[in-house]
Amino acid sequence: MVATNDVTAEIVTYSLGSCIAVTMYDPVKKVGGMLHAMLPSSAELKQPTRQSPYIFVDVGIPALIRTVRGFGARLAQLEVKAAGGALIMNDDSMFSIGARNCEALRKALEKEGLQLAAERLGGRISRSMRLDIAEGKASILTPGCPTEVL
Repeated sequence: MVATNDVTAEIVTYSLGSCIAVTMYDPVKKVGGMLHAMLPSSAELKQPTRQSPYIFVDVGIPALIRTVRGFGARLAQLEVKAAGGALIMNDDSMFSIGARNCEALRKALEKEGLQLAAERLGGRISRSMRLDIAEGKASILTPGCPTEVL
């Protein structure tokens, strides 16, 4: 997870399979951040999450919100976009991490009073995601496809 108000910055995460990337951007303050979460819930692990809380959707979303607000972003102005949550391997089992990550994302955002402005979730393809802090543009990079701006 990273957040910044540096308008020269671009935040990037690569190879989102079942993981999800969530961007939050305040267009007035030009503050943005991104979370790359691997698992839906910190409750599934017996060990404390203090060392790596950002790998979990349920605790990563509130942490990202706190961080972008620390840079001056206002909750009511946040544009939230997400990508990932795919079913990459042939795993239609109870694990279905991608689908569970997407569900956890929606619940976490609802709890915070936020909604997705755009998403590229699910499917069976790997994606990468970028957030341009100067313009607030989130873009999706998919192998073999043109870059898509959300």
